[in-house]
Amino acid sequence: MNLKQFKYMLPAAAIALTAGLSSCVGDLDVTPIDPSTTMTPDEAGLYTKCYANMAMAGNSGANGDCDIDGLDGGTTGFVRQLWNANELVTDESICCWGDPGIPQFNFNQWDASHPMLQGFYYRLYAGITYCNHYLDVCAGIDATREAEVRFLRALYYYYLMDCFGNVPFTTALSTESPDQIQRADLFAWIEDEVKDCMGNMLQPAARTSADTGYGRADQDAANLLLARMYLNAEVYTGKARWADAKTYAEKVINGPHKLWTTGKNGWSAYQMLFMGDNGENGASQEAILPLLQDGATTTSWGTTLFLMASCWKDDMDTNGDYGTKENWAGNRARSQFIKKFFPNGNAPEATIADMAAAAGDNRALFYGIDRQLVVTNPSEFTSGYSVGKFRNTYSTGASGHNSQFIDADFFLMRAAEAYLIAAEADLREDGDLSDTGLGYVNALRSRAGAKEVSKDNCTLDYILDERSRELYYEGFRRTDLVRYGYFGGEHSGDSKALWEWKGGVQNGQGFEAFRNIYAIPAEDINANPKLKQNPGY
Repeated sequence: MNLKQFKYMLPAAAIALTAGLSSCVGDLDVTPIDPSTTMTPDEAGLYTKCYANMAMAGNSGANGDCDIDGLDGGTTGFVRQLWNANELVTDESICCWGDPGIPQFNFNQWDASHPMLQGFYYRLYAGITYCNHYLDVCAGIDATREAEVRFLRALYYYYLMDCFGNVPFTTALSTESPDQIQRADLFAWIEDEVKDCMGNMLQPAARTSADTGYGRADQDAANLLLARMYLNAEVYTGKARWADAKTYAEKVINGPHKLWTTGKNGWSAYQMLFMGDNGENGASQEAILPLLQDGATTTSWGTTLFLMASCWKDDMDTNGDYGTKENWAGNRARSQFIKKFFPNGNAPEATIADMAAAAGDNRALFYGIDRQLVVTNPSEFTSGYSVGKFRNTYSTGASGHNSQFIDADFFLMRAAEAYLIAAEADLREDGDLSDTGLGYVNALRSRAGAKEVSKDNCTLDYILDERSRELYYEGFRRTDLVRYGYFGGEHSGDSKALWEWKGGVQNGQGFEAFRNIYAIPAEDINANPKLKQNPGY
């Protein structure tokens, strides 16, 4: 089965999926079967695969075959390419590697043949195919799981809508090439689908890895996805939906997924969200949709290990072993991001712990010893401060399950995002931030040990900066910059929209608005005559 065929899996190529774990992520076996054979579908295996697509490259862990034929697990890893597409192209990160596609990300110079964007695109469609397959053969078996799979399909389409604009759309397994849907129409479909399936999803609850349902999408995942969409509705549809964004964000804020505010054993509450035992240490009360990782049984080069190993170098071990022998020394911060914490450009050459103390904000998890603040050489790892946000260390001091692969779950959705959505929507809706909206921002700053901001100083640009301080390296930045008009387009060359090496120039330069969405991969354009390339590509 070649790449193009895989994306729109044929009914004749039905697959039997057998779960290797009882949780939502596991080693799975994908075996072609004779389509004429009558068999009972493996509902549990098919259901698991819909989640596993986001956490693993294939069926046999990090070193097994990739689900996407013709591409490797790194090129198609969901978290890895979500991160590259939304962080590496912005003021938050730059990478020193020369892998095909990395320089183009660094310098905002991608095209329709970009290999990593192609990998991300096909990974998303693989997830849609798994969901369509489940809904085709397992309908009526379990109403709650069926609703979750519908939500996951909508979530995959959300990322396609955000990154690729007008994309192929199908809700069924078919031999026919799918039609192309307009971005605004896809927005409307996702909105209706999420609202329709929400009632059958699990009730919201704060869970740990010991609890039934941990790792599954509950109703707050649906609420947060809608809030996220409404915050960006003007970009997607041309019509602002600020009141709706605030309404759905506050459903999350007023629910059981509370901010984690208790530090332990010298670790801040914020750090505990991104550590090896984040599913057990209490921080998961903030997690709305965690992607499960286990260094012994569920391994991947492209999920949380990527977020750690790509940012760390062995000289950074000043706060205890960070929990894996992998240190790839690739991604680090651009100086404009560090200045979100040090606006005077005076970030010290310091350890991670001392950096946070100097910033007066325990989210400033950077390492500056033997580093240059300003990125003068994109191909040198020490040109730019290192980022130590994700680590496999246990807050209890215990050891992880494996010396190489990691146990830290990736919180794809967490409650902090809802606070920031509600605050921004509140300010945009009325042009004046309410005391409640201000309280949402200051709740995050209080958790971080940072000074509260006043209402007069909490402008839209301040909220954008606060989103960066809170959510950096979690896959949001490109979308945020597009919403503010600071990514590509008319104001992309304004001084406050520039960062070093933006557009391939050291001091930064603007670029055209068409780059606010990515090109549909040329391979798919060539394979499907119904598709029209996004303008500019």
